[in-house]
Amino acid sequence: MEPHIPNSRIEERAKVGPHLTSHEHLGLNGRLALIITNMVGTMWCAYIFAIIALISLPAAINGGTATLVSWVAQTFLQLVLLSVIMVGQKVSAEASDKRALQTFQDTEALLKIQDDIHRLIKINNDQTEEIRKFVIKG
Repeated sequence: MEPHIPNSRIEERAKVGPHLTSHEHLGLNGRLALIITNMVGTMWCAYIFAIIALISLPAAINGGTATLVSWVAQTFLQLVLLSVIMVGQKVSAEASDKRALQTFQDTEALLKIQDDIHRLIKINNDQTEEIRKFVIKG
């Protein structure tokens, strides 16, 4: 009986692991962008931007409807929503990494089960062949 040889992909996947956001190669520009993104992409930054935007609110109110609408669209929404959206994206990326890890672990388990089934089928086939040879001789 030949020894069972596990699928090489099982060992390869165990070494490499799941690919996560943190594994991306960034380079200098990417690292700088990540630092800025991590600073701007916080709710504290959104609060600071809201305070900065609110400083100019009295002037926008005094300027009339067009100025107020312009202030809301160009100042408040752009400053505050930028940080809020970035926080949401960060949360979404973390959830995506968790799903990737879960999928990786599930796939690992399925590969091992498949390998065990393959090994058992081979053993079964070998033993069935031995029984067949014994019955034909006997």
